[in-house]
Amino acid sequence: MPRWVRPEVYPLMAAMTFVTGMCVFQLTRNVVMNPDVRVNKAHRTTAVLENQDEGKKYAEHGLRRFLRTRPPEVMPSVNSFFSDTK
Repeated sequence: MPRWVRPEVYPLMAAMTFVTGMCVFQLTRNVVMNPDVRVNKAHRTTAVLENQDEGKKYAEHGLRRFLRTRPPEVMPSVNSFFSDTK
């Protein structure tokens, strides 16, 4: 039986699987945790939501708090190597 997937296609399949997983994660996170999404019928009847604390908690998640303390550099050692004039 001939192979239906060539070995050259594996990196493309891995990249597409990774990106699809990221999209599914983000969509699931928004449906489950976003304070503006109202799936429950009781919550949909509320026209104006008064949940600023919940929205702030959603927007300031753990990864964002962690990255706020880090320097905004992708490769600090390479940046310092090329920018230092010693």
